Amino acid sequence: LDIPYNESVIYEAHVKGMTQLHPDVPEELRGTYAGLAHPAITEHLSRLGVTAIELMPVHQFVQDKTLMDKGLRNYWGYNTLAFLAPHASYASNADDPTSLGQQVQEFKQMVKALHDAGIEVILDVVYNHTAEGNHLGPTLSFRGIDNAAYYRLVDEDKAHYYDTTGTGNSLLMRHPHALQLLMDSLRYW
Repeated sequence: LDIPYNESVIYEAHVKGMTQLHPDVPEELRGTYAGLAHPAITEHLSRLGVTAIELMPVHQFVQDKTLMDKGLRNYWGYNTLAFLAPHASYASNADDPTSLGQQVQEFKQMVKALHDAGIEVILDVVYNHTAEGNHLGPTLSFRGIDNAAYYRLVDEDKAHYYDTTGTGNSLLMRHPHALQLLMDSLRYW
């Protein structure tokens, strides 16, 4: 493949899906940040002429009760719980209770390996809503800290969310606390 110097080729990928079944990635690394950093993947992307990889959401997310009640799981990660944490189950040692928090180091090593291969990393982020859902959803973080500062509420009934996302809630981007959180997250990543 002959890509002109000034052209970009962006490859969109899911951290788990990209390597979960890849035969050249060691089984214990499949579906993880370390698996994505494996030479089998970085060399494959380089051979394709990829200049950047866009990762589907990697923020820590939770399983949605609605999906779980149907026997399904949130595969895609569009249900953010923590905007400043890489998703823990994408770490190769996620099942090891002594390795809590190590997903940050593994994520950084993945980014370094991709950069070393000449591949930029772009993140697909979900800043318009959170995993807390509508007024019937779980209280996991922002609702319990300062509901009115983080979420758009219905003017006539502050017990309900003004939902512009179709997910139950919409972040109140114009409030200084919500805006600071999102800006801090952007700077962190």
